[in-house]
Amino acid sequence: MKSNVNHPKHYNEHPTGVECIDIIEHYTFNIGNAIKYLWRAGFKSVDPIEDLEKAVWYTQREIVKLMAERDRLG
Repeated sequence: MKSNVNHPKHYNEHPTGVECIDIIEHYTFNIGNAIKYLWRAGFKSVDPIEDLEKAVWYTQREIVKLMAERDRLG
């Protein structure tokens, strides 16, 4: 049974049939979110560009975080 909370339709629309959460739970928050938006680009929303822009946003956030950590550690 499909559920908009536990199992929305777009969760399995990827051609592989794999649920994104099975992949992203192994990554950091930002990387996982970037993968999530790439994974479902064009499936959840009518504008895949918005999903891709969100993936870039999370990727950039992770880059800034890693650069700050690198600078802090010297």
